[in-house]
Amino acid sequence: MATLVTDQGIVHYESYGRGRPVLLLHGWLNSWALWRNTIEVLGRDFRLYALDFLGFGESGTQATEFSVNTYVQTVNQFMDRMGIVKAPLVGHSMGGTVALNAAIRYPEKVVKVIAIGSPIQGSSLSPLLKLAAYRGWIGLGETTPALYTLFQSGFRPFLRVYSYFMAKDGRALGAMLTADVSRLTVAPFFESVGTLRQTDLRPRLGELTMPVLGIYGKRDIIVDPKQSQVLRDCLPQSQIAWFEGSGHFPMMDESERFHEALRNFLNSNTV
Repeated sequence: MATLVTDQGIVHYESYGRGRPVLLLHGWLNSWALWRNTIEVLGRDFRLYALDFLGFGESGTQATEFSVNTYVQTVNQFMDRMGIVKAPLVGHSMGGTVALNAAIRYPEKVVKVIAIGSPIQGSSLSPLLKLAAYRGWIGLGETTPALYTLFQSGFRPFLRVYSYFMAKDGRALGAMLTADVSRLTVAPFFESVGTLRQTDLRPRLGELTMPVLGIYGKRDIIVDPKQSQVLRDCLPQSQIAWFEGSGHFPMMDESERFHEALRNFLNSNTV
């Protein structure tokens, strides 16, 4: 297990492959495990780094803040300390919002961005995620730990069922999500989605000059797929890949086409 110490905390990551570096950023409730298949497929062409955001997966839980802003800083420091001068950022859901935000703040470090089912506006989150974003949950969970334990024990079975609505292979998605959620403590669980809910990238998206690809699934019930049009409106030069047969997890629903889209975009000379 590889780890790196940043100012925000200890970050776990997995690396695989040879060639140009590419950073893979997971979404809310996930971990680097989301990218297992992607690492195997694209590791033939690239050196892939799949990070666990602080509080998720195997990364540290001692950070003072579990926010989109913290994760943007984590990406920046990870690149510095790994000696990665420039790289494409590939992010799913919250990870794509982090990737776009990092490209806005550190454009000299970001070669390309691929945002997959990512909210440009936090208001595009599903009602379920908006409910989880309620700020009062953190205080309640921290003052009454037993209540959060009870919530987790009920939330995991709910996820197993709900996964069948989120992906074609609901069983595989449910197993992955419940394993990742079992590691989450109160603050990362609620604070991260709370800051995602407050995010609005529209005012600054137009500053981006590097190539950007948005991948959105028509059947997404987690993030409004119309965010693809918001991305295009704010950044007319961006490319959009529309996945008719996918929900929030096109890497699972249409794996072959998804990885072909990633490879083609990463290898393209688009400037």
